Amino acid sequence: MIYGYARVSTIGQDLNSQIEALKANGANVIYSEKFTGTKKDRPEFIRLLSVLQSGDTLIVTKLDRFARSTVDAITTVKELFNRGVKIHVLNMGVIEDTVTGRLILTIFSGFAEFERDMIVERTQEGKAIARQKDGFTEGRPRAYTKKQLDHAIALLNDNSYNEVAAKMGISKSTLIREVRRRRAAETP
Repeated sequence: MIYGYARVSTIGQDLNSQIEALKANGANVIYSEKFTGTKKDRPEFIRLLSVLQSGDTLIVTKLDRFARSTVDAITTVKELFNRGVKIHVLNMGVIEDTVTGRLILTIFSGFAEFERDMIVERTQEGKAIARQKDGFTEGRPRAYTKKQLDHAIALLNDNSYNEVAAKMGISKSTLIREVRRRRAAETP
C-alpha cells in the first residue's frame, strides 16, 4: 500500500497542492493535517505511523513535512526501515536503507532544520526591530477604534449587551472583554 502524508503549519495554509502531488505519485491513502511541525505529537502522523506495515511506502512532498528536526527525521526513518517501510520524499527521491541513503537523509534533514531555524531567527529579529518603532503593537490590529468602543459602552447604560451588539456590529464577547479591561484599568 502507498500512503501519503501532507501537513501545513497553520489553519490558513492550503493542503491541496500537497495532496494533489501525493495522488499524482500513487498515494492510495492520504493522511493530512494542519498542525505545527515543531510538535512531535501530530495526531494524523501518529495514526499513519501506526498503520504502516512491511512493504508499504510512505510518500511526503518535502522532508520538512515529515520531521521536525534532523534527529527526529533520522529516528523516524530508522524505525520505518526496521519495519520494512519504504520512504519517498518527492523533492529528494526514494530514501534507501543504505549507507549513502542514510547520509543523504542526514544532510537534507540537517538543511531543513537549518532553514527552519533561520526563519525563526529572522522573524525574531524583525519583531525586535519593529518593537523599537513608535506606535508598535504586537498581534492583530484592533478591529474597533477607541471612539467606537466608547460609544458602544455608553450605549450599555440604556441597552443590553445584545442590543448594543446588534446596533454597533460589535460582538457581545468583544463588549464584555472591553468592559472588563476598562474596569481592571480603573482599579488600583
